[in-house]
Amino acid sequence: MQAIIKHRDASAEYYTEERCHINELSNSLADPAVSIAQARVMPGDTTRWHRLHGIVERYVITQGAGLVEVGELLPQPVLPGDVVLIPPGCRQRIANTGKHDLVFLAICSPRFEQQYYQDAENEPSQL
Repeated sequence: MQAIIKHRDASAEYYTEERCHINELSNSLADPAVSIAQARVMPGDTTRWHRLHGIVERYVITQGAGLVEVGELLPQPVLPGDVVLIPPGCRQRIANTGKHDLVFLAICSPRFEQQYYQDAENEPSQL
């Protein structure tokens, strides 16, 4: 690995079928241990239920207010500064409960690869 500084490119943000906007801040074969994406959920929106196989994910809330559902846990409110730890294969979604965008970093280890993403929207609830 070589030292590098990557500047955020706001124009690189894209909308996903998961119902959120993503900007891949760092996701490279040169740094396979981790990826970092900025996610943005619009007011009133909830992401689709999904899981990542073989990847630990962390949400670091940076802006807005939300309600996160992870695995067997009861829904929990989240605010800036909160961290959500999501084990591999754990069903998850997050809702924007505020009046402004909900923004968080999604930090994955090892790095996120689309092949490990699984939509779980139509699975029965575990609770």
